[in-house]
Amino acid sequence: MRVNAQLIDARHDAHMWAETYDRELADVFAIQSEIAQKIADQLQAKLSPQEKAVMHEKPTSDMAAYDLYLRATEIWRGLSTSSGSGGTEKVKEAIRLLDQAVSRDPTFVPALCALVRAHLYLHWQVADPIAGHLELGKKALDAAARLQPDSGDLHWTRGLYYYHGSRDYASALAEYALAKRSLPNDANIPFDIAMVERREDNWEESTRHIEEALQLDPRNIQFISELAGSNYYVLRRYAEAVKVIDDALVWKPDDFGLAFLAAFIETAWKADLRRWKEVVSGHLARNADPNDLINARLGLTLKERDYHAAEQILAAPGGNEFDDDGFFTPREWNQAIVARGLGDSARASAAFEAARARLAAVVRERPNDAKALMGLGQLDATIGHKEDAINEGQHATELLPVERDALNGTQLLVKLTGIYAQVGETNRALDLLEKVIHKPDGSNYGSLKLDQVWDPLRGNPRFEKIVASLAPTN
Repeated sequence: MRVNAQLIDARHDAHMWAETYDRELADVFAIQSEIAQKIADQLQAKLSPQEKAVMHEKPTSDMAAYDLYLRATEIWRGLSTSSGSGGTEKVKEAIRLLDQAVSRDPTFVPALCALVRAHLYLHWQVADPIAGHLELGKKALDAAARLQPDSGDLHWTRGLYYYHGSRDYASALAEYALAKRSLPNDANIPFDIAMVERREDNWEESTRHIEEALQLDPRNIQFISELAGSNYYVLRRYAEAVKVIDDALVWKPDDFGLAFLAAFIETAWKADLRRWKEVVSGHLARNADPNDLINARLGLTLKERDYHAAEQILAAPGGNEFDDDGFFTPREWNQAIVARGLGDSARASAAFEAARARLAAVVRERPNDAKALMGLGQLDATIGHKEDAINEGQHATELLPVERDALNGTQLLVKLTGIYAQVGETNRALDLLEKVIHKPDGSNYGSLKLDQVWDPLRGNPRFEKIVASLAPTN
C-alpha cells in the first residue's frame, strides 16, 4: 500500500510537508501512528501522555476483523433520513458484519461498541421484544466496559444506550461530554448530542451541533440528511435544506435517497411535485432500492389522486409497506385507499379490515408503543370507528407527550389532528392545528395542500387561513 500524505496551511495555501509511505497493508496501524506523529511534529503540537498513548493504540491485531468493522462503519455513514425500511435492512447487514468481527476478535472494543449502536438503532426504530435488540446491545456494552471502562468510544456508546434505551437525556448528555474529552474530533459525538437536544426541544443548539459534525465529517450522508431532512426541514428552513442536499449531489450524483429527500422537502415547502416526478421517473430510479422506489412512486400517485396508476404500482411485487421511523403503514392500507378511490367499496372494506387486524396485532404485542397505537387510531378514523380512533389517538399522545420527546410528540399531535378531521370533529381539529402549526414539525404547506387526511377541512375559512399562512413567500 502507498500513502501520500501532505500538510497544507489552508490560510495561505502554503505547502508545509509531504511524505510518501510504502508499507505492507498488515502494518496499517503503524502507518497511521507514524503519519499522526509526523503531523504533530510539523505542527509543533504538545501532546499529553494520554494522547501519545492513543496515537499508538491498535484496536485489533486481526486485519480481517478490522476490514469487517470498516465495512459496517461505511454502511452506517451512508444511512439517510429517506432510507425508510431500507435503512433497517442496511443496519441488519452491519450487525452481521460486526458479529463476525467480534467473533474473530472478542477484545475488539470499537467493533463491540459499533455493535451496541447498531442494535440500539433497531430498538429505537421499533422496540421489538422478540428481536431483543436492547438486550443484545446491553450484552455487547458490558463486554466493552470490562475491556476498556474509560474509553471515549465506550462513553459515547453508553450515552446512546441511555438515550435510545430509556430516553434518559441527562445521563446521555453527561456520557457524551465525557466522550468528547477523549474524542474531541470525532464527528459522531456532536451529532448524537444534537439528536438528544432536539428531543428536548432545543432546536437551535441541535442544529449547531449537526453543523459542527458536518464540519468534521463533511461527506457523511447520515449527517447531511439529518441536518437537511430533519432539523432544517422541521424549522422550515427549506432553502437551506435543499442547498445542503444539492451540494452533496454534486459529489454523489447517483444517490436516489438524497435526491428524493430534496424532492420531498420541496413538496413540503411549495406543494410542488415536479421534482418528485423527476426523481422517480428519471435516471436516478435505476440506482434506487426497488422497495424505496415503489413507495416513492406510490406516494406521488396518492398525492395526485391518480388511483389507476397507484393500482398498477400496488400490483407490482415488493414495496408498498412503509415504516417511517416507527410509524407503520401496512400494504393493505394502501390497497384499501386505492380501492376506495376507484369506487370499489367491497374491496376497500376488506383491505381496511385486513390492515386493521395487522395494526391491532402490533398494538397487542406492544401496548405502550405510541406510534403503533396512533397508526391504529388513524386507520379507525379512516373507516369511521370514531370513538375508538379518538381514544387511541389521544392515548398515544399521552404515552409520548411533547414534554418527553419534542420531535415525535409533535408528530403524534399532528396525526391526532388528522384523526379529528377524519371523524368530523372539525373544531377540535382546527383548534389543535392552530396550536401545533407553530411548533417545529407541526405540519407544513405541502402536506396541508396535498394530503388526503386534510380533505374534510378544505373550504373551511379557518383551515384555509392556516394553509395560506404557510405558503412560500417567493
